[in-house]
Amino acid sequence: MKLTVLGCYSATPRTFTNPTSQVLEINNHIFLIDCGEGTQVELRRNKVKFSRIKHIFISHLHGDHFFGLVGLISTFRLLTRETPLHIYGPKGIKEVITLQLKLSNSWTNFPLHFHELTSKESKIVFEDEKVTVTTIPLQHRVYCNGFLFKEKPGDRKLLMSKVLNYDIDKAYYRSIKKGNDVTLDDGTVILNKELTEDPKPVKSYAFCSDTKYDEDKISIIKGATVLYHESTFLESHQYLCETTGHSSAKEAATIAKKAEVGTLVLGHYSTRYDNIELFREEAKTVFDNVEIADDGKVFDF
Repeated sequence: MKLTVLGCYSATPRTFTNPTSQVLEINNHIFLIDCGEGTQVELRRNKVKFSRIKHIFISHLHGDHFFGLVGLISTFRLLTRETPLHIYGPKGIKEVITLQLKLSNSWTNFPLHFHELTSKESKIVFEDEKVTVTTIPLQHRVYCNGFLFKEKPGDRKLLMSKVLNYDIDKAYYRSIKKGNDVTLDDGTVILNKELTEDPKPVKSYAFCSDTKYDEDKISIIKGATVLYHESTFLESHQYLCETTGHSSAKEAATIAKKAEVGTLVLGHYSTRYDNIELFREEAKTVFDNVEIADDGKVFDF
């Protein structure tokens, strides 16, 4: 599981910082999460292949999270993309994007599918044989979702040194890896646990931005391998959190601790702060395993 941070600052872009956008590589998928201004430039800078992006997840319709989307779609068109593109986001995302495409006479030459979200309950919005993506309802000033990306368990691993002790036809190997027992010709049952070992533990990534402190999401993200949680403010500006619908670094760490996640990654910093290391220091007073996102930073989990 690999996370590339394209941008992780709040509000407006600057010459040296970008608004929110990330690329998550998990189980041979590449997912783009949010798409603030400058995303396509940062994709190039970080050498992410445009053609591999097939699914884009937009948390909410504030500009620092989606103003780069129509530009990226337009570039896909100019590059003569043919692969379908799926966009998941709040109701209204289709209207705002298609209006811009219409008025600029820039309809795509590839299938563009919108999956608009309205539910305030957690829902699976994407699923295949390898990965599920589930919404995480967040508490912000507008309708907003985070997203939980989770691997599905792989097949069990065959212990060939044990399998070869029995006269088992190779045709049964696939069934064994799926967890089934084996019945030999003489009626003897060989339990699966004697022939296999557990697959590698599944990894999961919970993306939570933007949101004020809210414990309702803890049950959804419980035990996640990695939690990215917005930390717009330090505790010294705690009074701003409630009115703006954001969290402090300490609040993000409290969520991480209560959800028993493996690693906390902080981001979405207010540009009023010159030193983002202060966010790590504050969070570590509550939760030990803290990383800080920064533009261009890559995490391998």
